[in-house]
Amino acid sequence: MVEAPPDRGSKPATAARIYDYILGGTFNFLADRQAGDKMIEMFPMVRAAARDNRSFLRRAARHVANAGVTQFLDIGSGIPTEGNVHEVVQAVTPDARVVYVDIDPVAVSESLDLLRNNPHATAINADLREPGSILEHQQVRATLDFDRPVGLLLCAVLHFVPDDELATGVVRTLLKALPPGSHLVLSHGSVEGMPERTAQLEDAKDLYKRNTSSQLFPRTRGEVLGFFEGLDLVDPGVVWVPQWHPDPADPSNFEDNPPQSASVGGVGRVV
Repeated sequence: MVEAPPDRGSKPATAARIYDYILGGTFNFLADRQAGDKMIEMFPMVRAAARDNRSFLRRAARHVANAGVTQFLDIGSGIPTEGNVHEVVQAVTPDARVVYVDIDPVAVSESLDLLRNNPHATAINADLREPGSILEHQQVRATLDFDRPVGLLLCAVLHFVPDDELATGVVRTLLKALPPGSHLVLSHGSVEGMPERTAQLEDAKDLYKRNTSSQLFPRTRGEVLGFFEGLDLVDPGVVWVPQWHPDPADPSNFEDNPPQSASVGGVGRVV
């Protein structure tokens, strides 16, 4: 296990480190913990929701690996946690290749530390909003072969891209670079069907705007479905994340009320 970094004094909060704190991780600083505590106060179920989203990521990555995909590009990968993508997919194919991408240099640094003895996985610092720079990155090109299928993972990251045109363009650009047989795994924050959360959502948006360089922008299931345009959706389609191929090993606090997970997700195949 990787040692948590020392708290090196005052550092601005980031979405990746707030998420790490909410998940119960140790790769965070005082500002992240303060923002995370405010988020937990506003949304008491947020820790359970974050765990459900991570469980979806693992189930979906395993599904894609079992479909024969041996290369993965995980954008918005965040801080290393238990059950990382490389651990999941390399359990299926030991030499599966993984590139983690995050805008937070601390997330990348800790990922590289975790991966120092893994020759088939690496991490780079890049911005999702500039997909061309990711696709042309030297380390990405050295690790992944874009003539063979790739698993593209965009989990809990597009809700930090509030511009719909930009978000759609990012997904289209990334998918255009992938050959048939590739898969898109995507999850996205959503409060559809929860009108009682409207005021709290505005408070959460304000929290991210004041404390980080990220803006929080949930979308409806229909809007998230649009990111899969042209893909062959894997059953059951885009659903609340606890409903996507539920596994007894992944207990959910939202089995009786899936919308409370506040995240929808799905998997699509490039045809």
